[in-house]
Amino acid sequence: MWRGGYLLRVRSILDAKGRKVWSTTPEATVFDALTTLAEKDVGALVVISKGKLVGIFSERDYARKVILMGKSSKETTVEEIMASPAITVTPDYTVEECMRIMTDRRLRHLPVVDGDEVVGVVSIGDLVNSIISFQADTIQHLDNYIRGGYMH
Repeated sequence: MWRGGYLLRVRSILDAKGRKVWSTTPEATVFDALTTLAEKDVGALVVISKGKLVGIFSERDYARKVILMGKSSKETTVEEIMASPAITVTPDYTVEECMRIMTDRRLRHLPVVDGDEVVGVVSIGDLVNSIISFQADTIQHLDNYIRGGYMH
């Protein structure tokens, strides 16, 4: 997306929404991870082991790999069902690049990494909201231009 002559990048989304990252460990039970998801009102947690990103755990993993398989969330570990390795992006990825990755891989969350550090997570909702905001800004600018209120 073009915004002010620049492509809209993940960095801008993180600047607007914040860079708080909720995580769990591979050894945690699925039940504990679900509790964190509910407490933090998020749909996914990054999985960190010894300071490194090793995967991602989502509500979808729980639904498909625990409930539907007849497993117990109190006895199953995150490591048994997490998506690993996690598909990641950097803050310099564009919204379009992220949308393509998420569509092609059928993902709803992308950890954002800078070097070895997880600096945020973007969801499909974050990307859609940024597109809607961009479109609203564009419509407002065009309306101002048409009405003669455009400033050079």
